[in-house]
Amino acid sequence: VLLSLLMSVKYCELCVSLSSGFSAEISVFVQTGASVQLNIQTQQLPEFDLLYWSNDKSESIVKYTSETKRVRLHSSYKDRVDFNNKTFSLTLKNMQKTDSGLYTARTSGESENNIVTYRVSVIDAVEAPVLTVNSNWFSSDSCTVNFTCRAPELMINSSYQNNRCSPQEVTSQINTLILDCSEESIICNHSNPVSWKQARINITQLCEGKYLFQHQ
Repeated sequence: VLLSLLMSVKYCELCVSLSSGFSAEISVFVQTGASVQLNIQTQQLPEFDLLYWSNDKSESIVKYTSETKRVRLHSSYKDRVDFNNKTFSLTLKNMQKTDSGLYTARTSGESENNIVTYRVSVIDAVEAPVLTVNSNWFSSDSCTVNFTCRAPELMINSSYQNNRCSPQEVTSQINTLILDCSEESIICNHSNPVSWKQARINITQLCEGKYLFQHQ
């Protein structure tokens, strides 16, 4: 079941999607306030005199001189950057939405080389979904529940009947809402590339005339 597979994955604060090709742009999602590590993505760099990481605002975040091994940081990044002078990776801390954009590693020497470019998107964690029971009917041998699962810009209406409901999924941009049921619960999961939250209703209690609503 898609939802159970999704729930089995521990969401990380950073999600990376690679395009094909060494020089291709790499898409990265990072949660607001979290850190992101940008790697060179190659084991063997061409010989260089200077390596630097820059953003699309033309700011050189880090400049590394090969001969002296000197590292120079841009003044606006001094408290939020770690540079590894062995792997040449760049770690940016406490990322905010204004930090979204392109980040490129370049080398210079006998020639200029673009080594790797990242497109970083800083996004918020999702809000918890809201699972609402619209109506329910039960007897000694059956139970029918009509309910709505909603999140910002997303909504699923469904019914639980004969110990099951139809799994459903809707998507809006990078957010996904997934509905599933087990014999014990109605489950609504809201996720994006950096986070997930869940709402759950206990069917056993619901079909006895009372229900327990849970957020995760």
